[in-house]
Formats: sequence, C-alpha cells, structure tokens
Amino acid sequence: MRMPRRSYIVRTDSPRQPRGFAVSARTPTGAKRATNVSLRSDLLEAAREAGVNLSATLERALTEELARLKCRQWREEHAEAIAAYNEQFEKHGTFSAGSL
Repeated sequence: MRMPRRSYIVRTDSPRQPRGFAVSARTPTGAKRATNVSLRSDLLEAAREAGVNLSATLERALTEELARLKCRQWREEHAEAIAAYNEQFEKHGTFSAGSL
C-alpha cells in the first residue's frame, strides 16, 4: 500500500530562514505544474536537438539560483555579526590557539 505524499512548506517568517524564500520538503519527483516560459528560438532548437530535458534543466537552474540568493541574503542579514567575529579574530586569534 502506497502512502500519500505529503507536502510541507517551511514558514518564510521563521527566524532561521531568510524571508521571501519558501522551501518545499517535497522530493524531486513531487507534483509538477505546467507553466509557460519564453526562450530564444535558436537556444530552444539547439536544446531540443541535443535532447535536453527543458523541465529538469530549468528546475535545477532555479534551485541553484534560489540557493545562491538565499546565501547572499543570509550574508547580508548577518554582515554585522560576521564583521564583529572577524574583528575579534584579528585582535585575539581563535579561542583554541593558545590552549595546547
């Protein structure tokens, strides 16, 4: 007996997650939705001739781009703490540097 697939969305207002990026806990084979995308005709033709799976390629590219944006947003949100840590490190080194 197959269990129904459940979908979970991580709250984007969670203090651990940057705002504005919903993260789905679905597996890569989760439900898909049809959408329209505009591409340069020469690029589309070359991809079709090469046998490129457009849906899989776009999904992978979007996943990578969202991860990149999420990292950048996290770095921006935590820039002050990172700068404070770097300043502490430059003045005093690491906590374990003199313990041996």
